[in-house]
Parts: sequence; structure tokens; C-alpha cells
Amino acid sequence: MFAVHLLAFHFTKLKEDQIKKVDRYLYHLRLSDDVLLDVMARFQAEMVKGLGRDTNPTATVKMLPSFVRSLPDGSEKGDFLAVDLGGSQFRAHQVKVFDDGKQSSQLESKFYPTPKEVTQGNGAELFEYVADCLSDFMETKNLKHKKLPLGFTFSFPCKQTKLEEGVLLAWTKHFRVRGVQDTDVVSSLRKALQKHKDIDVDVLALVNDTVGTMMTCGYDDQRCEVGLIIGTGTNACYMEEMRHINLVEGDEGRMCINTEWGAFGDDGALDDLRTEFDRELDLGSLNPGKQLFEKMISSLYLGELVRLILLKMTKQGLLFNGKVSTALLTKGKIEMKHVSAMEKHKEGLSNTKEILTELNLFPSEEDCVAVQHVCTIVSFRSANLCAAALAAILTRLRENKKLLRMRTTVGIDGGLYKTHPKYAKRLHKVVRRLVPTCDVRFLLSESGSGRGAAVVTAVARRLATQRRRIDATLAPFLLPLDILREVKDKMRAELEYGLKRETQADATVKMLPTYVCGTPDGTEKGKFLALDLGGTNFRVLLVKIKSGRRRSVQMYNKIFAIPLEIMQGTGEELFDHIVQCIADFLEYMGIKGARLPLGFTFSFPCRQASIDKGTLVGWTKGFKATDCEGEDVVDMLREAIRRRNEFDLDIVAVVNDTVGTMMTCGYEDPNCEIGLIAGTGSNVCYMEDMKNIEIVEGNEGKMCINTEWGAFGDNGCIDHIRTKYDREVDEGSLNPGKQRYEKMTSGMYLGEIVRQILIDLTKQGLLFRGHVSESLRKRGIFETKFLSQIESFSRVLRETVKELAPQCDVTFMLSEDGSGKGAALITAVAKRLHNVGQK
Repeated sequence: MFAVHLLAFHFTKLKEDQIKKVDRYLYHLRLSDDVLLDVMARFQAEMVKGLGRDTNPTATVKMLPSFVRSLPDGSEKGDFLAVDLGGSQFRAHQVKVFDDGKQSSQLESKFYPTPKEVTQGNGAELFEYVADCLSDFMETKNLKHKKLPLGFTFSFPCKQTKLEEGVLLAWTKHFRVRGVQDTDVVSSLRKALQKHKDIDVDVLALVNDTVGTMMTCGYDDQRCEVGLIIGTGTNACYMEEMRHINLVEGDEGRMCINTEWGAFGDDGALDDLRTEFDRELDLGSLNPGKQLFEKMISSLYLGELVRLILLKMTKQGLLFNGKVSTALLTKGKIEMKHVSAMEKHKEGLSNTKEILTELNLFPSEEDCVAVQHVCTIVSFRSANLCAAALAAILTRLRENKKLLRMRTTVGIDGGLYKTHPKYAKRLHKVVRRLVPTCDVRFLLSESGSGRGAAVVTAVARRLATQRRRIDATLAPFLLPLDILREVKDKMRAELEYGLKRETQADATVKMLPTYVCGTPDGTEKGKFLALDLGGTNFRVLLVKIKSGRRRSVQMYNKIFAIPLEIMQGTGEELFDHIVQCIADFLEYMGIKGARLPLGFTFSFPCRQASIDKGTLVGWTKGFKATDCEGEDVVDMLREAIRRRNEFDLDIVAVVNDTVGTMMTCGYEDPNCEIGLIAGTGSNVCYMEDMKNIEIVEGNEGKMCINTEWGAFGDNGCIDHIRTKYDREVDEGSLNPGKQRYEKMTSGMYLGEIVRQILIDLTKQGLLFRGHVSESLRKRGIFETKFLSQIESFSRVLRETVKELAPQCDVTFMLSEDGSGKGAALITAVAKRLHNVGQK
């Protein structure tokens, strides 16, 4: 008994000594967490570089867009074909996807060899072989009478511009087919398939095996948004935000990015971590200096890395009594299957001894212990480096979602992960240590990438069907040029009705004279006050205008609240409050004794008889002050100033915000003679020849006309372009039948139109899995600002104006503070014109 214990102690001591010896020898292959975090940061930087349009050409990690924009949602169904080219065998699959609420599918496959004359021949022969195999498979499964969609798994780096197109960048693995690089592989496959008149196949999607793995696992777990291959090759893909992918147009939604991370380090970024063994392995490979990260972690190279280490240790007398066998000198003699078998600790050292003996190495127990530990260190480094790069992807996903903690799933395929006894456990452990803020589930792909290609195809067909139905729903909003020209002509007619004395009373577009008869010419100067009343806040501004070489506008303003009891009290109380605010501002600015000219922006409907007279037609925006409607608001302001008896002001003009916008831009560009409001409301003003304004006396010069075009169509003249959604929004508004054009164009209503469309599309089962949420049922929940974030409505405006008025060279200028600055400028122009008139 004592002898047994002594023997066990001796063996344990021997084992510990050998392990320490190997640890010292392979020190540079053992990576600390600090080193792995540094690798993680380097890979994150490479990802950003690969996503940038300008930096992508020099990036080693190419971050290729896959044009897979959606994960399975469970509504996919039907029969699909998939072919898988990229490994030692070619595979054909039939996939049945069931819409049974359980996301179930059925896969049937057939394997075909890929002989050397095919993998290293010419392109036509390769794709004809693929088509021949597919035809044989369809005949075997009695599918030749069906027209079926097909997904093509092509496990080589391709540049895609759409889902069903991919240009081969370079062959990898053992493929060296002539005449295929830099061509579209889908077109080549289609040409080969066309020669088979007895089959009808529609190639809908091209994917690589990594994307196929993610989609396979995504069908079982909708949280899956990362795909990982770790076997003879290695790669990863993930769902990236479109706004970060500068290589593809559009910034909404997500797209799967194929990282092609095997080339990480080809620019020298990992040189400090590559050992002499890595360099020797690379020099002996088919592609020296390429795919350096892949050569450090994939199973295709790990066996060879172990051989090179054992060879040097033997030459230095550390193994096998210094005897170098033929096996150690033969490239490829030690394979990954040997490394995996020798690492199995459950079998003790028997596996190691048996394998080494088969290789004519005749090991001692010490040799077996050392070799086993070499295998462990090599595979451990592979798992560590893979974990660091994967952790970088997971961190990016979490940051994209702006989450403190994220739950997600990684779909995995590859022989190294499946067959190595400890690789998976090591990978999981290191990933969770590097990204503790991510709760990661690792899901093994049971059916490889074949089912994934079919799922991508199923999703593509679902999206195409949905797109056709959505396009049909939205078709009434896409107005062709002939309809827009008709609307233009009708608007022109309505404008003219509003200008004529005999038709103005019945016109929907009222064409209100503003008595603003000029735009800034650059000679305006002086100090002016401006008031801006249009909501729950009230602004008072001091505007200093300089002319000449130092022409400029300086503004000082103060905002005052208008309490609800004032808004809904008496008119006298409202205007007394306004004057109190003016008095506070004048005292604050130290100008209480000066009699300054004043412009009053009053953003409520008014009928003007002159530039300084405006009769309130009716309150809006929550104002209900009594004894104001039908009264001249300028007179009410003057009376309030007289009641206070502290200061005097020269009220020169009352204006609305549209005119103020035109004047603000007119100061910067004298050619500006149109003002457009495209915001909460919609309106336009412009400078009209006096001879055309029959409702105002005089024929000389010009006057600004406030069109109040929001009411265009209230007489039914544009009913043919109003959709059912426009009618629903109108019927639910505070003023049904009124301001119909404004309800089709202004920010106050566009969000509600979109909400009505979303409800309809959801009821058709085209959005949100057919479930209309309670929040979507709430009126006003979809704000117009969301549209602005989703779509940029200014480019469309400019392009359409150019189409409809090609003879006009139009410049669009954004107004800054039209309602305040513009009122002061109108006042300045009015004073200038008044002085000219007096002279």
C-alpha cells in the first residue's frame, strides 16, 4: 500500500515538473486577461475601420455587408432548397418551414464529394458540377415538378451589393478555381442552372456559412444576433446598426455584417503576440502573410502548430531523448484530431501514448505529460483569442443598444467547438469574464449553415411579399408628376381667386394682404423692439441693425410665461400682462426712456387693413381671452401702454411668422421673395405685384401676400388625392373639413397619418406580428419628430420644386428666428419706406 502511494506521489511530482517545464517554454502562448482585453480593444478599432467608407480599403477586417436585414420572426413557411459550397463536401438540402407557431422545420440533405479537378479547375466546371448535383438531389426527392426558391451558402469572402449578388474577393481553404475571382457567383450559378431545362429554381439569397449559422440558430432562438464559426476556418458575423455602416446607403434598421475576422492582424496589429512557431507556420502556408488571426486559432492550423513546437523541443533534447522522427519532420502529420484526442484527461495518458507511438515517437511517461500540456496550451490560446474578438463584438452590440446589461445568444458551428473536449467550456468562461455585462447563451447549430441559407431565403421571400403589400398600401401617397402638375395648376387657380375682388369672399386660399411693401435692401439700421406672441411663452427682443461694411443684426431677448388664467381671462388683463413684460425688459436693458419702433409678431389669424392694423379673426392654441375677437390687436396694445403710462413705443407693424421668415432671409439674400413655414403648421407668403391685388387700392410696386394656403382643398378640389388615412385624420381633428391641405402637409398631422397607416398594416399582419398594441391605439403617440428622425422630408422638397418649375433657379435658405428677427426687420423696412415717402 505504501508502495502504491509512493508511486502515485512520484507520478504526480513528475507531472507537475513536466507541466512547469512546458509552461516556461511556451510562456508567450499563455495570455493574461490584460492582454486579452487589449486584443479586444484592437479588434474593436478594426471593426470601426472596416465599417467606414474612407477607411475600409485599408482595413484588414473587411466588415462585409451581407444584406441580410432581418432575423426570422416565426411567420416564415414553405419549401426551400439550399446548397452549401465551401468544405470538403458539397451539400444539397431541402428545408420545409412550418408556420405552426412552434417555428419548426424539417431538413433533408445529400452529400456530394468535391473532387480536386472541380475545386482547382475552371469556374464553368465548378458551377456546372453544383447544378448537376442539385438536379440529382431534386430528382431523388421528386422535386423537379416544383418551382422552388434557393439559398446559396458560399463560404468564401464576397463583396455584396444586394442579397442575391456577390463578387468573389478571394478563394480560401483548398479552393483555387480559375476565372471566378472578381465575378458574381450567383450569376455563374444561374447560368449553370439554366442549362437544366427540367428544373425551375430561383436563387434568392447568397450567404456565407457564418451568416447561415446565425440564421439557423436564430430560427430556434430569436435573441440570436451573432454567428461564430470555429473549425477548419474561423469567422464571425453579427447584426449591426445601419447608421454605422457607411458602405451601404440608408441609416434605419440593422444588417448582418460578415466580419471576415480571419485577416485580423495582417497589418501587423498582432505581431507582438505571434510567436516564432506562428511565423514558421505562416511561412510554410499557401498564403504567407494572410489570414494571420485564422492561423492562430482555427483547427486547420493548430495541429501543425503543435508539430512545430514538438519538433523544436525534441531538437533541444527536451522530448523523446532528442530523437527527431520522420513524423515530426513531415508537414501535416499531426492533425487537430490528434490534438483533441491527446487532451482528453479522462483517458489519462493512454490516448497520448497510443497516438505518439503510432507516429513512431516512442514516448516516455514524461514525454506524454509534456505533449499533452503542449496541446492544452495551444488550444487554450485559440479559445482565448477567439473569446477576445467575440467579446469585442458583444460589447459593440451592447453599446449600439445603449444598454447597461445585455442578454443575447451566439450561434456556433465548427468542428473545433463540437469535437474538442474542453474548447467550448474554455471559450464560454473567458467570454463571460471579459464581458461581465453580457448574459450570453451559446447555441450549437445542429444542422450547420444549410438550414440557415434556407431560412435567409424564407425571410427574403417573406420580406419581399410584405414589401409588395406595403407598397400597394402606400401607392396612393406616391403622386406622379402629372398629378403634381395638376395640383400645381389648381393651387395657382385658387391663388388667383383669392386675389380677385369678386371671388375672394368664396376663395379657400384667402390671400391676405400684409401691407409689407418691400424687403430689406441693406441700408436698414437702428434699434428696434420685437414682440413674439404665439403660445404659452411670450418673447420681447431688442434688435440692433447695422448697415454698411459692418452690416449685422444683434439680438437680445427675454422670455416670459403667460399663465393660464391670463390666457383665458379678459383681453385687458392679457395686454396689461404683455405691457408689464415689456416694461421689465426695457428696464433690464436700460432703455426705458427711448421711444423705439416696434414690430409685433402675432401668430393668430388676423385681417389687416394696413401694416399696423390687424383685426383678430379668432383665437387658437388654447387662448380664450375675452373681448379680443373682432378687435384691432395693435390698438389694444397701444391702450395698455397708455394705461401703464411709463414709456411710449412706436408700433410700426403687426406680422405673422411666415412674413417674418421671408424678411429674415431677405436680409441675407435680397433675392428672397417667398417665405415658407413647414413645421407644426404650413403656410407661405410671397411678394405680389400690386396690380394683381384687386382687394387693395393701388397698382404700383409690390406687397407681401399671406396666402393662408392651409385651407387649400376645403372646397373639394383635391379630394382625388386624399387617402382614406387623410380622411380618418381629418374626421378625428378639432376642425373636420377645414385646413385640409395643412392636414396633408404639416407636422401637426403627419405623425397621426403614419399612426393610422401602421394600424392598418398591423391589422393586415404586415407589421408587429399582427398585434396592435395599446400604445399604438393612442391618438398622437407617433410624433412627427419621429418622421424627421426616420426620413429627411428637405431633399425631396428641393428636387420636386425643380421638376415642377424647371424654369426657376430656386435657392432654399433656412431662416433663423423668423418670428423675432423678422418682425424687427419688417419694422426697419417700413420705417425706411416711410422716410422715403416723406422725402
